[in-house]
Amino acid sequence: MNHAEFSSDDVVTHFIRGPVDQLPGPHLLHEEAEGSETIMNEPPTVAKPRSRGNRLSSASPVVIVAGGSSGIGLACCRRFAADGATVISGDLRQSAAGQGAGEWIELDVTDPDRWRAIVDSVRTRYGRLDALVNSAGILFEGTVESTSLELWRKVMAVNLYGTFFGCQAVLPLMRQSGGGAIVNVSSVSGIKADAELAAYDASKGAVRLLSKEVALFCARRGDPIRCNSVHPGVVDTPMLTGFFAEATLSSEQQWNNAQPIGRRIVPDEVASLIVWLCSSEASFLTGAEYVIDGGATA
Repeated sequence: MNHAEFSSDDVVTHFIRGPVDQLPGPHLLHEEAEGSETIMNEPPTVAKPRSRGNRLSSASPVVIVAGGSSGIGLACCRRFAADGATVISGDLRQSAAGQGAGEWIELDVTDPDRWRAIVDSVRTRYGRLDALVNSAGILFEGTVESTSLELWRKVMAVNLYGTFFGCQAVLPLMRQSGGGAIVNVSSVSGIKADAELAAYDASKGAVRLLSKEVALFCARRGDPIRCNSVHPGVVDTPMLTGFFAEATLSSEQQWNNAQPIGRRIVPDEVASLIVWLCSSEASFLTGAEYVIDGGATA
């Protein structure tokens, strides 16, 4: 999964600290992003995340990234870590690419008990939680007629229920911590439908409205917890590569051409936006949707 890069150097992230806890447990599905190959312009060279030194608060923030072993989730882990945050990367498996980008914990996002166990562990070890990024997801082809009930439930379980369980699990600890930020990775497919992605589109559209629900719930309670959704277009990720290897209805070239800017999104570009949404610079932003698609929905 990819994302468009945002200027991260100007972000002042004021979180509060908290490390992470290793727990044995279930597994989590990979973070997702829609993407395919660049067939027009070459993607820009994206600078590697670098530390911003004292620009963070003195107590480092604690962040959970679901789907942190690849794609957008991995890019987020690296960005947060570069800012001095304690990063908990939850995924089904640990990747070599994730070394040094936080502490990996086995997480199955479809298991609410596992979510609660991880949050309880964070509470015990660090006493706080400042941000949650829900980037775990799966992508399958299928029209409204051809999609089986089994596949429909599988996609909903990861993309929608996993996001719901994550939001639900972290709210009490974020409230206890004095506030926090949640960013849910949806998709342009959550805004604009595609005839070949019935279950995926429906799940991502639901994530968009779930994010607004969480935002309004917290705001009306007076909780300083913000929630926004991010909607990437075609992102260059392992998930997308696997999708096109088996796709029969979707065309990789067609997906690439759908982005007027002329290339696929790079995961770091999406991560920069997400990290900014979790920072104090975005303190008045909640219940909003941020599209990063190279002009595809313009």
